[in-house]
Amino acid sequence: MKITVFGAGAWGTAVAQQAARRHDVLLWGRDRALIEGIQLIRMNERYLPKIVLEPKLQFSADLALATAFSEGELWVVGTAMAGLEDTVRAALLASSARPKAIIWLCKGIRAQPNSHTPSTSPQERLPLLPEALVRRSVETAIGVGHAIDLGSLSGPSFAAEVGLGLPAALVAASNTPECSQLMISAFHHHQMRVYASSDIVGVSIGGALKNIVAIAAGISDGLGLGNNARAALITRGLAEIARLGEAMGARHETFMGLAGLGDLVLTCTGNASRNRQVGLGLAEGKALKDIVAALGHVAEGVPTTHAAVSLAGSKGVELPIAEAVKRVLDGEISAKEAVRGLLARDAKREDDSGPDLYEGIV
Repeated sequence: MKITVFGAGAWGTAVAQQAARRHDVLLWGRDRALIEGIQLIRMNERYLPKIVLEPKLQFSADLALATAFSEGELWVVGTAMAGLEDTVRAALLASSARPKAIIWLCKGIRAQPNSHTPSTSPQERLPLLPEALVRRSVETAIGVGHAIDLGSLSGPSFAAEVGLGLPAALVAASNTPECSQLMISAFHHHQMRVYASSDIVGVSIGGALKNIVAIAAGISDGLGLGNNARAALITRGLAEIARLGEAMGARHETFMGLAGLGDLVLTCTGNASRNRQVGLGLAEGKALKDIVAALGHVAEGVPTTHAAVSLAGSKGVELPIAEAVKRVLDGEISAKEAVRGLLARDAKREDDSGPDLYEGIV
């Protein structure tokens, strides 16, 4: 199979490395100096240091060459959410052959540009999942009605471990079985298991909101609140994820799997998690801009928190952890005040069913 991976960050490079063990793969990056450096030393020292890249893996900063390389087979977009839509649109406009499928690796929810403008309708103000962004790019670039399958590759996976070839399990989610099978054919090998799913909304919600809970878990750990508190945050965070996902039509069982519980546990407990690092920094009283600058990578949980709270509001869904994280990110309250507020909430039924019989009891 011929595969083009767009985006030479840590995760895009790791996925390209993994696929190149069996397939012909080209990694495209917009930064020509970065790509030339990778070609020279066979390492991505900026984003995935100390990992020697596969001999078969090719590189280019030429978008037309990159799109032609895959010969209409599989495109993998490994950019951050902020670059997803523009990258897909530019690739389609530069391409002479349409791919069978476009899949994305990013995990987030994006607020609509200019959503604050009074002239836009409520529907136009709603944040968008990756699928909607890619679909809009396809329609803008080549028109409505073109048959390109769309899918998401998600699940618990740190880039460095995948790049090293350590074991991992992911989910290939798509609305078409053909696209899921194409992803499995591309990535299910060499220490990586890939499971098919038709719940692309659930997989997207799980991948996005786990980043928010990871910020909260980082705050908790940074404040020294202990393992019990972290376990409680993960568990109640999962309830929030499932609550919003199901309100959007996702299946509950998706959140019990790799793209839900699996990704959530990894991101909340592993120190390689950028979003957890954001939480740790906030607990120390550092400014958000300084934390993000020091990371050197995108922490998707920061913009996703605001988008998720907005989306939940439109669905009438309560996300207390996400709302508390948003207030910390916005500088409205401190990390300690956020924890104090969550602990002060009235008692609830765990399963969210029936009336809150214990409301008002202290």
